[in-house]
Order: sequence, then C-alpha cells, then structure tokens
Amino acid sequence: MDEKIREAIFREVRQEPFAQALGIELVDLQDGFSAVEMTYVPERMNNLFARAHGGAIFGLIDEAFETVCQTIGRVTVALNVSVNYVATPEPGARLRAEARELTGTKRTASYDIRVTDDRGETIALCQALAYRTDKTLPFV
Repeated sequence: MDEKIREAIFREVRQEPFAQALGIELVDLQDGFSAVEMTYVPERMNNLFARAHGGAIFGLIDEAFETVCQTIGRVTVALNVSVNYVATPEPGARLRAEARELTGTKRTASYDIRVTDDRGETIALCQALAYRTDKTLPFV
C-alpha cells in the first residue's frame, strides 16, 4: 500500500467523530488487512440487559471494515455485512477487530472480520461485501 494512503487513513480515523465517540483506535493497516481496538466501557456501551450493546460491537467491526476497504486507494463502500454475536465481553475488556480481505475484483471485495477480547475469546464473527468505486480517496 502506498505510504501516503496509509498515513492518511490513520489520520482520518484519529479525527473521525464516530471513532472518537467509541474510543476506537486504528492499530495496524496493511494491504488487505486492518486492526482496530477499543475498550468496552459498560457505562457507555451497555444495552437494556447490562450487556455489551450490539451496536457498539458493530461499530468496531465497521471501523475495521471501513479502513481495510480503503487500502486500495479508492473509495469503497459496504454492500452487505452479516454479523454473528457469539459472546459478550467482560467490563473493561480491550476489544480488537481484525479485517482481512478474502477476495477482490475490480468492483467488489469480500472480507472476514473477527472481534476478540484481550483474553483471546471470540466476541463476534462477520462476513462483509464491499463495492469499489473509481473515485480516489478525497483525504489523501
């Protein structure tokens, strides 16, 4: 991946209001791979049942998806995202979502995204499909 693209994506994630709201950090970015992390804060991220809200977990997944898609240097958007929530994290757990490109063509790409906690437990599994446009990234 072009180093200018890599640096620009890191910069944009640091400035992104949604990532800031959830405390999401981009920790690794390579061609076809992204890793993001956040700490599960129950006071801000719980649902009605005092468990991690699916939206918080999905937010982490979506940040990994968003960043891995852009590693090609073109605006890429979600077509479909399917998530299986398999466990709830413990309060204060550090969560990590890793996104890996499985296949890619000129117009579409598919990704495997997994969320684990700091003990290595699987929290969520995701399969995602993206559409690749011809537009260059506007922030590079």
